[in-house]
Amino acid sequence: MLTKSTTRHVRLYTAEIQKNKLVPSDKVLTLDVDPDNEFNWTADALQLVYRKFDELVEASSGEELSEYNLRRIGSDLEHFIRQLLLQGTISYNLGARVLNYSMGLPKIENPDTEGKW
Repeated sequence: MLTKSTTRHVRLYTAEIQKNKLVPSDKVLTLDVDPDNEFNWTADALQLVYRKFDELVEASSGEELSEYNLRRIGSDLEHFIRQLLLQGTISYNLGARVLNYSMGLPKIENPDTEGKW
């Protein structure tokens, strides 16, 4: 049976991709990062997310692939993505279909406000 967890920027499935289709699996998790392209990603930034995902999956090794456990992993990844945004590793995609700044307003350098925050 296919179990999934969907957050704003992370989708997890208990499935593997075969011929561009999700095939349910009780041993494989598939990760979809930022499906709405809300952020600008570099290859290195994506690798950081994938490594964090691998760490979280390894930490929950042996646990059931339940909806609760998937949500926990997804939530931890959301927090990690927010850290990347705050560190400047990724940035908002201002050309995205929807601009909702779900992880906080973008920071824009302005000499008038420098040092006042």
